[in-house]
Amino acid sequence: MLKIGLIGAGNWGRNHLRVLSSLPDVELVGVCDLDPRVRARVEAQYPGVWVTPEADELIRKTDALVIASSAKSHYPLARRALELGRAVFVEKPLALSAAEGEELVRLAEKQGLILMVGHLLLFHPGVLKLKEIVQQGELGEVYYLYSQRLNLGRIRRDENVMWSLAPHDLSVANFLLEQRPLRVSATGKAFIQPHLEDVAFLVVEYEHALAHVHVSWLDPHKIRSLTVVGSEKMAVFDDMQPEEKLKIYDKGVDPRALHEPETLPPGAIAVRYGDIHSPKIEMQEPLKLELSHFVESVKTGKRPRSDGREALQVLRILDAAQRSMQGGGEWIRLA
Repeated sequence: MLKIGLIGAGNWGRNHLRVLSSLPDVELVGVCDLDPRVRARVEAQYPGVWVTPEADELIRKTDALVIASSAKSHYPLARRALELGRAVFVEKPLALSAAEGEELVRLAEKQGLILMVGHLLLFHPGVLKLKEIVQQGELGEVYYLYSQRLNLGRIRRDENVMWSLAPHDLSVANFLLEQRPLRVSATGKAFIQPHLEDVAFLVVEYEHALAHVHVSWLDPHKIRSLTVVGSEKMAVFDDMQPEEKLKIYDKGVDPRALHEPETLPPGAIAVRYGDIHSPKIEMQEPLKLELSHFVESVKTGKRPRSDGREALQVLRILDAAQRSMQGGGEWIRLA
């Protein structure tokens, strides 16, 4: 029985609490939260769970820790847990700078401990199906992808919208492309809170592809979509759809026709329109899959899909994107 503690049971942490309390072979030792209202809610809903405001006290009673507290607390709490020899799952972003992320990764590797980060979409059945389709070559060569993660709120106070939302999309871009990111350009604007951007646009250039990410807390529509454009077909993942979240479009440009213009009618464009189909996806709750993966990694010592190294690559892109934003959108090379 793996003894797990949860730090942070607020807006997203309450979902971790629900899932952790239902996992087999897991003992939820306790929950830590600084907010007395949150602690009171947890005590009422989970009367058998120990609740405390003291993080250190909880860490010492566990084998592993799930950190779902505020972004600025991720680094100090994860560092403390690793120093005490505990496996750690920490929500995105791993830290609020690449330097802090590097320190956590080094510490975990030195201690021989599992460090996993909450890049939830890497466990979404729709994204996993899209990954399978990309790997099988159904889309052909991936030219570019673009994502939109928009809504009205929830506005953060510790990190800007890019650090809050873009880790999801950057982790998926890295996951699908499996290419080295070369440079990034970003622009954004702080409309609501000074020096804390609430809308941002990022472009990441990879070795053989481009990725564009649009994130915003100031939009009239809730959008969670990803479009992948390949040389043979195109795919759209729309997480807001109750069914048919993934659609494959048999559309594209026919390069043979472009090289043989005499085969085209005057003024025609060499494009192809084919069928649209939605592959069957066996939906399961991504958070449950993610936390089950963490438990299995701790038990077996197997490297998690979203381990510290994977998260560090995302942090380095974000770090460079922040510098680009401050420099008016200039291209920043990634080491």
